Amino acid sequence: MNTTIAGIRLAARSERLTGSVIDSSTSLLASQTHDIVRFAMGAPNADLIPSADFARHFASAGTGAYDYGATEGLPELIDQVCEYARRGGVPTDPERLLITTGGMQGLDIAFKMLIDPGDAVIVEAPTYTNGIGTASSYQARIIEAPMDEHGMIVEDLPDIVAAAGQTPKAIYTIPNFQNPSGTTLSESRRRMLLELAEQWDAVIIDDDPYGALRFDGEQVPGFAQLSPGNPRVVQVRTFSKVLAPGLRVGWLDLDPALRQLAINAKQAMDTCTNMPMQHVIAGYLGEGSLETHLASLRTVYRERKIAMRHELSKRFGDDVQTTDPEGGFFIWLTLKGRYADVDTEELFPIALRHGVAYIPGPAFTHSGTFRHALRVCFATSTPERIAEGVERLGNALDEQAGLTPAVASRRAGA
Repeated sequence: MNTTIAGIRLAARSERLTGSVIDSSTSLLASQTHDIVRFAMGAPNADLIPSADFARHFASAGTGAYDYGATEGLPELIDQVCEYARRGGVPTDPERLLITTGGMQGLDIAFKMLIDPGDAVIVEAPTYTNGIGTASSYQARIIEAPMDEHGMIVEDLPDIVAAAGQTPKAIYTIPNFQNPSGTTLSESRRRMLLELAEQWDAVIIDDDPYGALRFDGEQVPGFAQLSPGNPRVVQVRTFSKVLAPGLRVGWLDLDPALRQLAINAKQAMDTCTNMPMQHVIAGYLGEGSLETHLASLRTVYRERKIAMRHELSKRFGDDVQTTDPEGGFFIWLTLKGRYADVDTEELFPIALRHGVAYIPGPAFTHSGTFRHALRVCFATSTPERIAEGVERLGNALDEQAGLTPAVASRRAGA
């Protein structure tokens, strides 16, 4: 049945165009006139973006930088991405790469190539809301898989698929420092997922914006390292988390046999990725600045993660449960004890009034579950701002839970 808006008959798929709670928060926060500690958006703070370097490379870009470019990407940037991947222990080839307009376009192209209406897509629960939204926009059947501290519980997938009565066409996973949970998929589960993809004739869509931001623990080999050249692995990558989200430059790494189809899909979207920004990133990578920048980010993010977990523990004690990521941007917070009945969607406007923003748990699921959980980003704020934001969140929770100031004070000191 087609939806009608303002007398206009829309495509049936329009009902699946749900938008993004995360992206909408940008506009919402911009409209606020009071001070807000921003734990919502997953983005580096302005002081962590090498803006002066970008401006220098932008100024040195020739007039050709403002023309159309090859859809597959600026050759200099493709070469630099290959070098970046080689240094990261995942060698690739220019014939596997397609420069995209951010990671989101990479996801869109992947689902566009793979998914027919009704095809099943396995996703983590919780997972990145825009990943779910993209799969849903192509009328996929979303099958949610539970998670624990080691990522998606891959051992449960055969039973989940059997209960669904349909094998998946794609498996969407964020293996490193997952958004929103911060967890990392274990090596044994990665190997098992590769085996299941082969068994089911499925493709793993490997969305990894955060892998370069490990600040604790040991590196876990990626799908491309465990199964080099596997055509069932489509890697979605972006510079948004390691450089700046506003650059809107990412890339797909996929089997060369699929590359032309991906190029065709992109040409129906935007012809080519922003050429000036491609020149800027190619110049920045070419001068060897990225590794030093990443080392600095890892130090800062580790400090901020520790600060946030300390403040959450000090303010809430056993009334919340938090994940402990070894990299990335996010902590997943589950309400317990006195706050166990608080709905984080209902809490959000109260928290905003108190001067703190986060993303409610239901935004990260297809089913609308995780109503008593929320995601906070530690990357954006200094330790001092983190302390202020956690205190504001605590005040909002106390208000919503109906705790009197005396009770709240005793709880905080417990």
